[in-house]
Amino acid sequence: MACLDPCQALVTEQSLPSDLMQTLSSLAAPSNPFMGLDDPGEWTGFGKPAADQAACWESNLVIQGMFCAACSITVEDALRKLPGVVSAEVSAGSHRARVVWSADRLRPSDLLRVVQQAGYSAVPANDVFVRERRLAQTRKALWRWLVAGFCMMQVMMYAWPAYVAAPGDLSAEMEQLLRWASWVLTLPVMFFSCGPFFASALKDLARRRISMDLPVALGILITFVVSTAGTFDPQGSFGREVYFDSLTMFVFFLLTGRWLELRLRDRTAGALETLINRLPDTVERRTAPGKGDPEVDVFERVAARRLAPGDVIRVLPGETFPVDGIVLQGGALADESLLTGESRPVLRSAGDRVVAGSHNVATVVLLRVERVGEKTRYGEIVALMEAASTSKPQMARLADRIAKPFLAVVLLSAAFACAFWWSRDPGRALMVAVAVLIVTCPCALSLATPSAMLASAGALARSGVLVRRLQALEALGKVDTVVFDKTGTLTKDAMALVSVQAREGFDDDQVLALAAALALNSRHPLSKALVAASQVAGIDVGQAVGVQESMGQGVSGRVNTSTTLRLGSAKYCRVQDRGSVAAADLMQVFLSDDSGWLATFGLQEALRPDAMRTMAALRACGIEVHLLSGDQAPAVARVASLLGIEQSTGNCTPQDKLKRVRDLQLRGRQIAMVGDGLNDGPVLAGAQVSFAFGKAVPVAQAQADFVVLGDKLIRISQSLLLARRTGLVVRQNLWWAAIYNATCIPLAVLGYLPAWLAGLGMAASSLLVVLNALRLSRRISTVFVS
Repeated sequence: MACLDPCQALVTEQSLPSDLMQTLSSLAAPSNPFMGLDDPGEWTGFGKPAADQAACWESNLVIQGMFCAACSITVEDALRKLPGVVSAEVSAGSHRARVVWSADRLRPSDLLRVVQQAGYSAVPANDVFVRERRLAQTRKALWRWLVAGFCMMQVMMYAWPAYVAAPGDLSAEMEQLLRWASWVLTLPVMFFSCGPFFASALKDLARRRISMDLPVALGILITFVVSTAGTFDPQGSFGREVYFDSLTMFVFFLLTGRWLELRLRDRTAGALETLINRLPDTVERRTAPGKGDPEVDVFERVAARRLAPGDVIRVLPGETFPVDGIVLQGGALADESLLTGESRPVLRSAGDRVVAGSHNVATVVLLRVERVGEKTRYGEIVALMEAASTSKPQMARLADRIAKPFLAVVLLSAAFACAFWWSRDPGRALMVAVAVLIVTCPCALSLATPSAMLASAGALARSGVLVRRLQALEALGKVDTVVFDKTGTLTKDAMALVSVQAREGFDDDQVLALAAALALNSRHPLSKALVAASQVAGIDVGQAVGVQESMGQGVSGRVNTSTTLRLGSAKYCRVQDRGSVAAADLMQVFLSDDSGWLATFGLQEALRPDAMRTMAALRACGIEVHLLSGDQAPAVARVASLLGIEQSTGNCTPQDKLKRVRDLQLRGRQIAMVGDGLNDGPVLAGAQVSFAFGKAVPVAQAQADFVVLGDKLIRISQSLLLARRTGLVVRQNLWWAAIYNATCIPLAVLGYLPAWLAGLGMAASSLLVVLNALRLSRRISTVFVS
């Protein structure tokens, strides 16, 4: 008879509550830690439906444990081999992955599981703990660096006598004691500071693959083994010299470079995560309105993702608006700088719209929800930034493709160098192999392009230009021709007053005051233009009474007189069209009284305030400018003349615009197209590079490579300048990586490069590439001048 364990005798199924038994059973059973993501109700927090593929979702992940381009290729390959994955793209620069997957064939937990099986970890990009995990990783990297630095200084102190002592100054016992002390101090470096190198190398060997940590780990291990053998057996083949000082020094240099790279990359990743996690997790939603008294409304705090259009929420001062909505009560002072590039808070009164992601600076605001989630303008911006952070420029793809073959060449080169030197001095042969392994690591090559592109994209985003595809930055740097649409692009949506004709006995200010008093009661664009003109002129506008508006025709009423005034079309004002003022694109608004015609106001589209400056900046860059518009030819010619654009065409259909761009491309021109209308969709897609303004229709934004937030046209020329500088930095980085390898590899093979100097060279090359890229974000303040 089997004996019961005492615990089993005391704790039986009958003695435990049923709910506790279920808990224990669930703990005992194997579980998938990612199963919570498989609930379809949670999918909107993990991704969004793919725009161009039915029954597919697009998700963004943060990959942890990656250190190089070879790592990104490994994760990418693992995801692509998973049945149901339509596409996968992993960025070595941002450590983010974009995956399109079939909801019919797999679940989100499968994506995280396959990444874990590849030896890495993944979390959803909008996980609120991503920042905490990244900070924990940075703190651990700092501790490894500090331990390596402390031990390096102590080991160097013990190694120094051997360097300066004359023959016979050190006894054999003293020299051996110094070696043992160095060996003991090297152990924390090996078992703690070098942990990431060994863990990554073992993981790769177990899966029969190569990464950039494999040569580094081999070099460290060989150096330690050779030096340990020399310490334990001073009379043996490797006893002539130990290399603990070189070992601790190049580990310190490697960790210095890696920690600084981590901090610089976190600056970019942190900016994106700040944007993604800007919205509050919870919000106060009204459950019962007070009977005519908002002060007694009943609110409950709910998860922001549970909001729906039509809900009424309360946003407190200092909170972020979680949705797009209409202000019902209160005057919101909204900081929209992240969304529009406008640095000053703007006043949003009752009836005005506020956008998700903007910050409530002043008072308590009651808001009716209009759009939530990815349908908000904020959601669209986040989607654009996520797409840019995971896309790969063509040059980066090339570097990724050659990374693994290059690593194989590194290992063969080290083996060849070791074999060449072995017959002369086995100890020296192994250290030459170590130098080759360390110095030829292609980290600088793999970081050359993505570091510059991500720094540039981050700088553009902070300045109000969102990059949808990093590849477009490469193309933008080669642009020599910019093609503009007119309406809504070079011109503002509003009209501007350009001329006034008044009846004898009245001056311009008098008739404008009368017209503006009537126009205040109308929301027509021409009425708004007259009101705006009176405000600019500082004219005191009277009060209109008995106002009546005929939709699409005009408005009538009395202003400070018993005479009825009419403002509108010639027919409505009962006057003949006095079209002698004449530009063909001039829109005329008439004012009349009981005696007949009183005044004629001529209005035209207003140019954007910085249009002139933008054209001058483009010409200074040697850019040829064209204007293509569907508007009437005289209106297009007027705008072209004002801006000094020599090539302009009006009455263009969407097909005409595309044909003109194709003709320019056949002549070898590199085209950037700038537009914002529905008819600009085809030509935006057909140009090498395209810009759309943030207020553009969704079709235009979907086809554009860059989305300009706000209304500043000067962002176009500034983006082009930054793209050219980015291309220059990328070329500098690639040349540096090529020159570094071409110079250092022969020196290492010939034995002229000690291991510590190889480690310094490898760390310095990677760090130099990243710091060179960082200049793009530092110099942005000199490029983007408001």
